[in-house]
Amino acid sequence: MSLLFLPVTHSLMYFYTASSGVTNIPSYVSVGLVDDVQISYCDSNINRAIPKQEWMKKVDSKYPTYWEEETQTCWEKQKTFRLNLEIAKHRFNQTEGAHIFQQMIGCEWDDETGEVSGYDQFSYDGEDFIILDLRTQTWIAPKQQAVFTTYKWNQNRYAVEYETSYLTQTCVEWLKKYVDYGRSSLLRTVSFLQKSSSSPVSCHATGFYPDRAEMFWRKDEEEVYYGVVKGEILPNNDGTFQMSVDIDLSSVTPEDWSKYECVFQLYGVNEDIIHRLEKTIMNPEINPEINPEMNPEINPEMNPEMNPEINPEMNPERKKKKGLALNHSKNSCRKEENRNKY
Repeated sequence: MSLLFLPVTHSLMYFYTASSGVTNIPSYVSVGLVDDVQISYCDSNINRAIPKQEWMKKVDSKYPTYWEEETQTCWEKQKTFRLNLEIAKHRFNQTEGAHIFQQMIGCEWDDETGEVSGYDQFSYDGEDFIILDLRTQTWIAPKQQAVFTTYKWNQNRYAVEYETSYLTQTCVEWLKKYVDYGRSSLLRTVSFLQKSSSSPVSCHATGFYPDRAEMFWRKDEEEVYYGVVKGEILPNNDGTFQMSVDIDLSSVTPEDWSKYECVFQLYGVNEDIIHRLEKTIMNPEINPEINPEMNPEINPEMNPEMNPEINPEMNPERKKKKGLALNHSKNSCRKEENRNKY
């Protein structure tokens, strides 16, 4: 079976936020996202860049200084953004109250057509302040208070062209690396689930990325449609995805079960994951792996040591009672030191 995937647009985006007069949040925060999944984080409290996905922790195996450079960017951005915030407050004749200065910068790439685009815009107190028109390669000032800055930035044609090059080339190159790295580093698992001998058999895949995948049942190399129910692709809390496809085999003799197999295909990965069904391993009465209720690691009734009513180690309360910024040669969207200062 050959898959026809709809074209997908991948994105790499960074948010930088400086604030004053806002309680309960750091005065500076930076967040990186790939396809709307957070990959990195830094703020003025921790003062270091950290990965937000497991596969991002392995980036430094290929780029040893990656997180050091990300941390350096965080420090530099803090200084620049605090200065920009104060300048913006002065421009608007504001000295007190809560104020926020933000930047959103990034790029998009259509992996089917190869089309790329980029964006860079600043906001003050939630309203557009300065925007880059990538088509004309000019900075636009939606607010009168930003006119002087856009005039100064537009005079530096080298910086504007450099910015354009970054957004349409360097940023896209790193986006492709992130997508490929995330895809190859994730542990994709496919397993069978069945609640009872009369229930449909569910083929479940989890831990894959991106959310462009196909899964189906087939018999004797032909896809099966009758009695098959496909579920939606759902997000996991770690940025990966999961999906299931059920098949009703109640009318199939035990001898024919082994003719059925589940096939999982992930976009961009040449090798399929194929699991053949065997009647012997699909007995939920004896195989806990395909029936969560029979798994002693999940169901405390099947394992006294896992029962918090019996084992105080599994219940803290009972245990207590018992007496116990823009680098154009790197991935981040780091602004050149002087360009950001108004």
